[in-house]
Amino acid sequence: MTEPYPPIEPYDRGMLDVGDGNLVYWEVCGNPHGKPALVVHGGPGSGCTEGARRNFDPARYRVVLFDQRGCGRSTPHAADPATDLRHNTTAHLVADMEHLRTHLGIDRWLLCGGSWGSTLILAYAEHHPSRVSEIVIPSVTTTRRRETDWLYRGVGRFFPEQWQRFREGVPEADRDERLLTAYAALMSDPDPAVRERAATRWCAWEDTVLSLEPHGAPDVYGGRPSAARQALVRLCAHYFSHGAWLEEGALLRDAVRLAGIPGVLVHGRLDLSTPLETAWELARAWPGAELTVIDDAGHKGSAATRDAVIGALDRFAGADGA
Repeated sequence: MTEPYPPIEPYDRGMLDVGDGNLVYWEVCGNPHGKPALVVHGGPGSGCTEGARRNFDPARYRVVLFDQRGCGRSTPHAADPATDLRHNTTAHLVADMEHLRTHLGIDRWLLCGGSWGSTLILAYAEHHPSRVSEIVIPSVTTTRRRETDWLYRGVGRFFPEQWQRFREGVPEADRDERLLTAYAALMSDPDPAVRERAATRWCAWEDTVLSLEPHGAPDVYGGRPSAARQALVRLCAHYFSHGAWLEEGALLRDAVRLAGIPGVLVHGRLDLSTPLETAWELARAWPGAELTVIDDAGHKGSAATRDAVIGALDRFAGADGA
């Protein structure tokens, strides 16, 4: 079993003005002369974590982490209902990543991240393939409408009682076609009690979907502090109710643009949240990608998931592209 690298602290950090009144938090750790790598967190709205730093050999990587618009230490924060989300879309986040790359003077970087982070990685890499050296993705999703429909409707057949409680969090007229839109509206309500109830129901559902997995904490979503939880739910509802502003299937269709970029996809066979099908489809559509299926893991991963991710990053650490 591969142990994570020891904890490290950033040697540089800042707030990047990306326009539209948004300041994006960023940090850099590891070797200032090492291979550049960008950690792209999930959610949308989860924020970057200290643990993500530990997947990288600090002697060989220059690791960049950032909080996407509206979450973590970036401002303004999506937990505040007064924060305008009109300028918080997939295209804006892709532009922010490119802005950060140029700000830090990086020519090409490895991209690493899973879940929503994988969608953002693919969107960026397909727009800027010459700026990407390698990609490592644990837990693949492309945020197609069929994928979000599965997560917030289809998988309810396994948890009918909990799904009914999730649906009952919005007005009856909105419980079918407008479920996600209705949650987005609740998360923008000026009444903090309304927002807290909606965030609690949303996170309870997310945790339920992951509840059969053998590894990981039982309250990955619900156990977050209130402001972090509200920002996460507001941004998730905002993005998913708009199909992430992506043409349906576009990321798989355009995966041919990733030809020449080595990629490692790591996915748990027990993942009910983002089923293996999407990772398998992406591996077939992306020339040069390799898919590792972890039989004992779900969305939250396992020791074998960590082994595969760190193994890929160690392998790529010595590759050309720094």
